[in-house]
Parts: sequence; structure tokens; C-alpha cells
Amino acid sequence: MIEPFTVSVSDSEVEEIYNKVKNYSWKEMPNLDGWECGSNFNYMKEFSKYWISKFDWKKQEAEINKFSNFITNVDDIDIHFIKEKGSGSSPMPLLILHGWPGSIVEFLNIIEKLAHPERFGGKKEDSFDVIVPSLPGFGFSGSPKKPIG
Repeated sequence: MIEPFTVSVSDSEVEEIYNKVKNYSWKEMPNLDGWECGSNFNYMKEFSKYWISKFDWKKQEAEINKFSNFITNVDDIDIHFIKEKGSGSSPMPLLILHGWPGSIVEFLNIIEKLAHPERFGGKKEDSFDVIVPSLPGFGFSGSPKKPIG
């Protein structure tokens, strides 16, 4: 069964994440200059600073919710996906998958262009039905009980 889904993270949840990032004890993370053993220490500190000083979760939430979002269950895992119906008379389905690490957010700027090319100088008959799932364990999809793949 496919059910409509709206991204809605409460202010208290966003505040809890904000506080965890703001108050993170950097002593727990190895101070690595490169990327060969995980994340770069200085990059993570800059990224965290951006998140607590400039990132606007509610704006991001609104960007995701501009599209039709759904949840369905596949092999006992809830899978979140965006589906934007193309505006042409018989649009071809186009499945766009993110990698690891990644998310559907990578594609928010191209979904409308692929589903509605006539809005961007293209032809309506070149539209796609765009489907963008959050892979298991990412975004708003559920996590598998054990690794898959």
C-alpha cells in the first residue's frame, strides 16, 4: 500500500539535534587531517558550525514537501519516495537513486525540470514521471534489520 507522506520534524526535535551538534565534545573525534580514516576533523567542525549558524531545516522541509511524497513497504522496510508526475501525455518513468552517503535532497533542483520541461524552455512531450526514493537506512525510509546488498 502506498500512502501520502509529509516531511514534518517538530521544532523540539530540530532543537534537540541543534543542541547535540552545538554541544558536541570534539575530544571524541580523532583529529585527522585527511579523509583516509573517516571524516576530516576540520571539515566536520566547519560543517557543524554551518548547521548551527546558517542551516534552516524548515526551509529544507518546505523544499522537500513541494513535491508529492509517499511511503510504501518493500520487503518489511518502509521506503519513502518522491513521485512527480510528468506533464506530458505519456511520460516515461525515471528512477533517480542517490548513493552513499547521500539523500533525495541532491535531486530537488532537477525533479521539476525533468517532470515539467516546458516550464524551462523544453517540450512537454519530453517529460518524465520522476521517482526519487530514499534508500533503506537514509532520510525518511526505514532501516533494514541487517545489512543488504
